[in-house]
Amino acid sequence: MGGLRELGASFVAAGPCGVAVRDPLKHLTSQDERVLRAVGAHQGTLASRDLKARCADGLEHSADMWAVRKRDLTKESSSRIAGAITKATHDQWALARRCQAAYIRTLDAEIRTLRHRLSLPLGTPGTKRAAGGYRSKGEWFRKSRRLAALEARHTAAVTDWQAGRVRVVRGGKRLLNTRQHLTEARLTEDEWRQRWEAERWFIAADGESGKRFGNETIRVTPDGEVSIRLPAPLAHLANARHGRYTLTATVAFAHRGAEWADRIQANRAVAYRIHLNTDRGRWYLTASWQRPAVQTIPLETARARGMIGVDTNADHFAAYRLDRHGNPVGEPHRFGYDLSGTVGHRDAQIRHALTRLINWARCAGVAAIGIEDLDFTTEKTREKHGSRKRFRQLISGIPTGKLKARLVSMAAEQGLAIVAVDPAYTSLWGAQHWQKPLTTPHRKMSRHDAAGIAIGRRALGHPVRRRTAPPPHDRSDRAGHRTAQAEPGNRGREGTRPPTTNRPPGGPSPSGKRKREPSASNTVRDAPRTQQRVQDPLTHTG
Repeated sequence: MGGLRELGASFVAAGPCGVAVRDPLKHLTSQDERVLRAVGAHQGTLASRDLKARCADGLEHSADMWAVRKRDLTKESSSRIAGAITKATHDQWALARRCQAAYIRTLDAEIRTLRHRLSLPLGTPGTKRAAGGYRSKGEWFRKSRRLAALEARHTAAVTDWQAGRVRVVRGGKRLLNTRQHLTEARLTEDEWRQRWEAERWFIAADGESGKRFGNETIRVTPDGEVSIRLPAPLAHLANARHGRYTLTATVAFAHRGAEWADRIQANRAVAYRIHLNTDRGRWYLTASWQRPAVQTIPLETARARGMIGVDTNADHFAAYRLDRHGNPVGEPHRFGYDLSGTVGHRDAQIRHALTRLINWARCAGVAAIGIEDLDFTTEKTREKHGSRKRFRQLISGIPTGKLKARLVSMAAEQGLAIVAVDPAYTSLWGAQHWQKPLTTPHRKMSRHDAAGIAIGRRALGHPVRRRTAPPPHDRSDRAGHRTAQAEPGNRGREGTRPPTTNRPPGGPSPSGKRKREPSASNTVRDAPRTQQRVQDPLTHTG
């Protein structure tokens, strides 16, 4: 056990702090679409220009520079639109810096692995914790060349980080690279161009508490009427007072509509974004707002009614219900999903699987769901797993961050807490201690089902193994009891047996009295003799 890493403590994941709902803008007229395209293109140009200026400032950026940029944008739009653009720019620059730091950490991990494997003799076998040497001189040579390339990338990335230089693509780097692979993407150049322009448009506005219906730039009334404050150069397109354009389409948020209506009627801040889905040819309006921080329940309260342990896999969730003592209850459950296809398809598959999981948890009567706090950042490098390309693709395809965020958000709406546990050794120990004992002719247990039990027990605060080893044979119990299955803090009948007397074996009682009076024997042979036995002279044969 000395080589095992220290396990992290379990914790209750924090609840969601924001809400976003979306509704299509149906029955737009041609004039409505022309206005939306004009506004999006104009403000998108301003956003691109502002992002370029922010990237040029680098680490020298200051509040004065921000004020200058905002004043320049205000001349060509409005003060509120300029504020929304600069805020989006700062968020995008900060995201690029975080991605740059993650890229440097990934390069560090790959370089360390390569240096370690290159330092070993050829053919050195690996271990569970570290890879071995390379198999041939040719592979060793190719990896040495790769090490030099990675070190050059690392040097360039560190130089950019220290200088505050980031590379950002408005519209997305993936979509930009698709321009060179239109045949594989099954797109024409015109279709790609339409998608590229739509992604670079900017029609968004931050909410303002105290203003009418919570937003002055994009206003939505309780009846669903949508109006937009046009930027100054496009004021001639207005069809309402004060330079506003009112769309013919109306919205009605089916999801969280009552909560949204309560906010706008109280003039509380609601942010809006209008965007075009070029695949469907449909415009959408997204409303979002912040929520007060949700107070998570204490860990002991989450454990009070048992737990459902969930093992996350590439194509399904393996879940098992446990009572508060850590005992499996009922049968294992699986909730499958398919992560192939488009982003929308994958997102829908995850959402449907989580919905089924949460509904089962509510019916089971538990208060929390235990899940692994997964992070494959250091596990996805090609140097760590060598030629195991299929395995690297497998773990890269699991959307751990999005899955956890969505599960926390959906579970909070149903009053369920999410307990995150350390994922170390859950599959290994689950299969070792739970797979075989629970397998019956009518129940087939997999490693994933057993891992769900291990996760649930760790979330409950129990050790993964079913029971501890019995006492050694040199104790009075003689291998009689195990001691780890009962409820924590109250071992009861599963605890160590107390001594039968309060004196050491063979010694006198401290009080000088026996613990109990001797009982009369039921046998004549053991009865005490009270008179002397007399020989009958007639039976005496001399």
